[in-house]
Amino acid sequence: MTNLPTKVANALVVAQIYRKRWTIKTLFQILTEIFNCEIKTLGYPKAAVFAFCVALVSYNILSVVLAALRSIHGIKKIEQEVSSYYLADEIRGTYRGMMIAIPPSEWKVFAKMNLIELTNILRDLADRVNLVVFASHPRASKKTRRVLKRTRPSKRPHVSTAKILSQK
Repeated sequence: MTNLPTKVANALVVAQIYRKRWTIKTLFQILTEIFNCEIKTLGYPKAAVFAFCVALVSYNILSVVLAALRSIHGIKKIEQEVSSYYLADEIRGTYRGMMIAIPPSEWKVFAKMNLIELTNILRDLADRVNLVVFASHPRASKKTRRVLKRTRPSKRPHVSTAKILSQK
């Protein structure tokens, strides 16, 4: 006889592993689509690994920003209404400008902060974000296709080739 509780426990473990698999697949989908980690021209393995690592770091930055937004605006609102694509695009564009306008010495203040101080600053900044700018566009429902009924000419009805050949 088999032990039913053991089977249930094993099934739960398998379900949890499978769920993690989809979380990882979602991560790779985001890395590929938003952060362009799969660049066709990267023919050298070291270049491809480097691009992938940069994409992972970018994903971590996006995750921190999303966590700050969730803590202020609520998990449900961020998950349903904010586009990760638009948010990543904003981070990408703003980063370029900030690196030009703000000298490196001004960034050192963040390196000296402890976790609580940094969290408070991120939450304060998240409170100022206009979420409408990053609104996701829900996919529209599929349009039902009208199937046209085939009409046959009444003067010359269709005759199969097989029928014509069998009569000869």
